[in-house]
Amino acid sequence: METDRHIVKEFFPVIGMSCAACATRVDKILNGQRGVCGASVNYANGMATVEYDSKQTSPEALQTVVRQIGYDLSIERDDSVEALERVQSENYRSLKGQTLGAFVLAVPVFIISICFKEVWLGKLAMWLLATPTVFWLGRGFFIRAWKQLKHRSANMDTLVACSTGVAYLFSLFNLLFPQVWTSRGITPHLYFESASMIVGFILLGRLLEAKAKGHTVTAVKKLMGLQPRTATIIRGDEERPIPIELIRPNDIVMVRPGERIAVDGVVTEGDSYVDESMLNGEPVPVAKSTGTNVFAGTLNQRGSFRFQARKVGTDTLLAKIIRMVQEAQGSKAPVQQLVDRVAAVFVPVIMAIALIAWIAWVILDPVNGFSHGMLALVTVLIIACPCALGLATPTAVMVGIGKGAESGILIKDAESLEIARKINAVILDKTGTITEGKPEVSSIKWATADGERLESALFSLEKLSEHPLAEAVVRYLEGVEPSLKVTAFESLTGKGVKGNVGGTLYYAGNQDFMEELQVTMEASLKAEAARLTAKAETVIWFADAKQARAVVGITDKVKDTSVKAIETLKRQGIDVFMLTGDHESTAKEIARQVGIFHYRSGVLPGDKAAFVKALQADGKCVAMIGDGINDSAALAQADLSIAMGSGSDMAMDVAKMTVISSDLTKIPEALTLSRLTTRTIRQNLFWAFFYNLIAVPVAAGVLYPVNGFLLNPMIGGAAMAFSSVSVVSNSLRLKRKKITGKEGRTKALRNKSLNTTTMKREFKVEGMMCDHCRMHVERALNSMDGVKATVTLDPPVATVEFEGTERTLEDLQRVVTERAGAYALKV
Repeated sequence: METDRHIVKEFFPVIGMSCAACATRVDKILNGQRGVCGASVNYANGMATVEYDSKQTSPEALQTVVRQIGYDLSIERDDSVEALERVQSENYRSLKGQTLGAFVLAVPVFIISICFKEVWLGKLAMWLLATPTVFWLGRGFFIRAWKQLKHRSANMDTLVACSTGVAYLFSLFNLLFPQVWTSRGITPHLYFESASMIVGFILLGRLLEAKAKGHTVTAVKKLMGLQPRTATIIRGDEERPIPIELIRPNDIVMVRPGERIAVDGVVTEGDSYVDESMLNGEPVPVAKSTGTNVFAGTLNQRGSFRFQARKVGTDTLLAKIIRMVQEAQGSKAPVQQLVDRVAAVFVPVIMAIALIAWIAWVILDPVNGFSHGMLALVTVLIIACPCALGLATPTAVMVGIGKGAESGILIKDAESLEIARKINAVILDKTGTITEGKPEVSSIKWATADGERLESALFSLEKLSEHPLAEAVVRYLEGVEPSLKVTAFESLTGKGVKGNVGGTLYYAGNQDFMEELQVTMEASLKAEAARLTAKAETVIWFADAKQARAVVGITDKVKDTSVKAIETLKRQGIDVFMLTGDHESTAKEIARQVGIFHYRSGVLPGDKAAFVKALQADGKCVAMIGDGINDSAALAQADLSIAMGSGSDMAMDVAKMTVISSDLTKIPEALTLSRLTTRTIRQNLFWAFFYNLIAVPVAAGVLYPVNGFLLNPMIGGAAMAFSSVSVVSNSLRLKRKKITGKEGRTKALRNKSLNTTTMKREFKVEGMMCDHCRMHVERALNSMDGVKATVTLDPPVATVEFEGTERTLEDLQRVVTERAGAYALKV
């Protein structure tokens, strides 16, 4: 039954792959197993990603079938990245020793072939030195080729084994039985130096390739290294260091200056600044205080604090990022399907071409055809390079996705990278995407001077509502007055709420709701509502059964980066659209502020998906950017879906990309990264195909009738080895590419960070009598841009932090007097 299925996804290092044909072979055998839902083998990082039903198969069963075809699957129950790194490290050390030994033996053979090739002792010495080079240091080629042959398959090792084996045996025959050729008037040649140097060059190429491939997974390694091994938890009054694996939800964890945070949680005590750059790509430390979220892997700076663990183990944001990056790096771009098909038939085709070249030489040149044909056969076998083809796409994808992760852009799969470069229309949700998504009360205007006595009624009524705007009112008024009992509470969808507080029926909602109730709305309140609406603020009316008592202005600030991001997108030739459920006036003002010409207001969730379809019908390739559950349908419909990291988990699950920091400038960066990665893939594939297109005919001897040129197998081996290295090196160039805008932005952010952490002042406050007074002063100070204030009653002190320019005492006093009343600030 379907309900009995238990699908799991795991990553396994594959041991013994030497070329793209190997990866194709392992991929095919894994996908053919019962219980395997999908498998993808990445030759670039040597990793197999397998999704399987644990009720029908197991890692042990998968390992067995992989071993049967001549490879191995590492199924150790530890971290797959660490296991892969260990396998790669062991392979690199082994290759290093083999390469060094091969050249120690092969170089003397090469020197002898130049200086003493006609001396019998020189020929004997070449044979004695070439034998261990080919059959001891190069034994891996023959072992792996034999395993492939037993399963009626072939790979790069088959080509190397055939070419070096033929060159060695042909030379040995000529050494022991030269009269067979001399009796026919043909001079027998020895190719021991070619066989030896081929082994040396190919081992050197694989050594350099292994080293270069190790750099393609640095992003995952860096992310893995962010998580500390231990953490300090609080049990009673005791601090106890424990391994992070033992941390459980609700544990209280202590974090000191300079320590990395072990798991995700919420700060319960203390405050500090935390460097979250490795998660979101932003250099600015983030202020943390009671109630704010902290994430595993981020670095605490100056202060100490305690937090309550919420998500641990594989549920942390860092673990989720690592998992997404691993899966994305193991995925295949659509263009890779063509490469896989070529790699599957490449080796047999090359072997056929080599045999045809030899036969052609024998037929067309009766005198030297056999000798030259043998040389051409060996060279064709050795110069062909499926490795370069196999590395072209996955190395570029791995580096591109890794670079994105380091910049705070999570890319779910390689296909997204290919699609992103085609995007010519971007749809932005307003709330949480263009704006902060954190509604805040900007002001409350009461109809009468004593209206503030009704604050408790407004607070109590809105506290029962689940609407985000109501939450903003509650945050603003919290602590001003105690919550009162509300009876007959009712939430009216699309209108507001109502309830009985202290025997009076009160209403809170939009203007249409007030007009429907036919309450009296004074001209001053209407004027204030019009003013707030013109500023793109949302207005909540508060009224009793007879008249409106207050209007509340709620603002959702436009992100500092939104304007720059939208300008960048437009410069890239992309049409930008904004969709919002807000009223026309609010939508129009927000669109004006950020420079968007195409927008729609009053849009319902279903309308967003329909709008995406309409653009697609017009031939647009559409990217949808959103952060809420209401965006999920549109995200699923779009050609490319991008979720903002501060949004809902559902949006992140549906989306193909996720911007962790919710910084809108990451969108053009992601599209730029896509174009750079796709360009690198095309460059790699061009040079890989071009190399083989030119090299194979030259190796077969097509230039010999023209200018007498016949390629030496030794040179062919060197060319083949370095072709793979060049492809990987070209992919690694992506790491140095810039996807961000001007560097000044980063410098400004760093300067802002320094100012934020150093500029703090304390002021005495005179005239406060109760907590009500304290809250008024604190709200007044916090209404100023770039000011974060905390006011205490005993002692009567205001602690003020300044972001950017420090405000004067006169500025602070003026705002307190205007917004709070007759309270005096003194140094």
